[in-house]
Amino acid sequence: MLAKNIMTKDVITVRPDEKVEKVAQMLVENRISGIPVVDENHHVLGIVSEKDLMIRASELKVPFYLTLFDSIIFLENPIRFNNNLKKYTALQVKDAMTTKVIVVEEDAPVSEVVDIMQKHEINRVPVVRHGKLIGIITRNDILKSLVERDG
Repeated sequence: MLAKNIMTKDVITVRPDEKVEKVAQMLVENRISGIPVVDENHHVLGIVSEKDLMIRASELKVPFYLTLFDSIIFLENPIRFNNNLKKYTALQVKDAMTTKVIVVEEDAPVSEVVDIMQKHEINRVPVVRHGKLIGIITRNDILKSLVERDG
């Protein structure tokens, strides 16, 4: 079975300049946990998920650090803090979205999609044709395909 056989074809998408509040409303109204961010040519630029927006709603935790010989030594990951700070203050999708998005081609085997989801601990994988978004596979899509195959 291939990605194109189980993907959801009608994908809700947003643009990078969309307001974060609008995206949060879209997630709730459509009962989904993430939305691909695309440009005007439908190329995937990122994904904004509930997790990204929860950072914005959470209390920002400043990383612990020590000063030693006029140097700052972070005891936690400063890159993660900077990414969280950007999301915490985000007004537009481009500032809240995750930009490292793993996509699959429409002819990718579903087993490959499952491996990607498990390895990278992600809930959704955009499906592309010639670099353009044509669908999305969620964990729910995979479960539905198992039920349909075995049922």
